[in-house]
Amino acid sequence: MAKKSVKLYADHKGNILDAFYEAIRTNSLSRLHIPHSDVFYVKAAVEAHYGRPFTLQHVEEAMLAEGWTEQNRTVGVANKETRA
Repeated sequence: MAKKSVKLYADHKGNILDAFYEAIRTNSLSRLHIPHSDVFYVKAAVEAHYGRPFTLQHVEEAMLAEGWTEQNRTVGVANKETRA
């Protein structure tokens, strides 16, 4: 049976470090979700493009809706290396 997880995102300001320390303090680290680094890069790019803030959760959900996965990223890197 698949393990169900609860994703706890950082606060609305996207303060991952504070959320991390709070999860340690409250012994809830296993429920903390830290997005993949790609999400941070895309967030910065869309904020620069649109000139307004986005939450990490919003950006990650949009990326997933468009078909992004961590596995796809790994496969893409391998494909680039084999073509070079």
